[in-house]
Amino acid sequence: MEHLYNYSLEELTEYFQSIGEKAFRAKQVFQWLYQKNAYDFQEMSNISKDLREKLEKNCVIDQFEIKEKQVSSDGTIKYLFSLVDGNLIEAVLMQHDYGQSLCVTSQVGCNMQCAFCASGLLKKQRNLTAGEMVNQVMAVSKDTGIRISHVVVMGTGEPFDNYDEVMKFVRIINHPHGLAIGARHITISTCGLVNMIERYSNEGIQTNLAISLHAPNDEIRDQLMPVNKAFNMDVLRKGIQDYIEKTNRRVTFEYILLDGVNDSLTHARQLAHYMRGLNAYVNLIPYNSVDEHGFQPSTNVEAFKDELLRLHINCTVRKEHGRDIDGACGQLRAKRSGVI
Repeated sequence: MEHLYNYSLEELTEYFQSIGEKAFRAKQVFQWLYQKNAYDFQEMSNISKDLREKLEKNCVIDQFEIKEKQVSSDGTIKYLFSLVDGNLIEAVLMQHDYGQSLCVTSQVGCNMQCAFCASGLLKKQRNLTAGEMVNQVMAVSKDTGIRISHVVVMGTGEPFDNYDEVMKFVRIINHPHGLAIGARHITISTCGLVNMIERYSNEGIQTNLAISLHAPNDEIRDQLMPVNKAFNMDVLRKGIQDYIEKTNRRVTFEYILLDGVNDSLTHARQLAHYMRGLNAYVNLIPYNSVDEHGFQPSTNVEAFKDELLRLHINCTVRKEHGRDIDGACGQLRAKRSGVI
């Protein structure tokens, strides 16, 4: 069976031509999928009965099963989805004053093994297809009746470890005949795969790049993020500088504040020094505790932020979402899998 969410419009056009159909029929079906949220081929009233029957026989419009749904008092909704092969993944819908943002998962599990992260409690089983990422957006939109305006690929997994499928996903949801989510409303987060950042800089698309930094120096980052041993902070900075020069796009540094680990004023000064001269800003993140890791949320968030501002570093503190539910990436899946 052909899984239609896995097709870009260009690929769908090629498929339709291969089965003897006119190219414009692919555009019609693509619009039914994404602009009219059709889940049944019989809804597609402007295509022939013969084509609808052909599609029924050979194609499928996937619908994820919602295994669990947690709703926070702040409006955040965390979903646990079951895939066709029985694997579980998460997605999180967050309410902002600028719209509805969905945090999308790109892999089943994660091999990056960041010391503070619940996602790495379960190692990578496989990459998600572009269609499985699209399906997260469609399933949440169907469940809530809400149009998703922003997408962040920051859920479980390292997006640049699944590069081709993530970029295909981005182009499907960005397409004007699809969901038409603006490129500047799409953010991809990486823990720092510098070779892939270079590749990403050549994509020619105005999506946003976020770097999971979480440390002001190599000593701390080596302890928190094993990827730093492959791409240390100097190498990472050079890669980011090259990306900014090539794309003229501002970069976000994500920085989780861990009590007594990376949250002192000295650390703030080191971070400011590292960022000097880069077109970038810091998104400070209050930590959602994962008992298995032993880290605690920082009590120094405001002082850390004030020190960065004093040193002329643009920064914000991320509004906490889902504090009263399993808010951290991977927590709900890990619980259901018996890891925590």
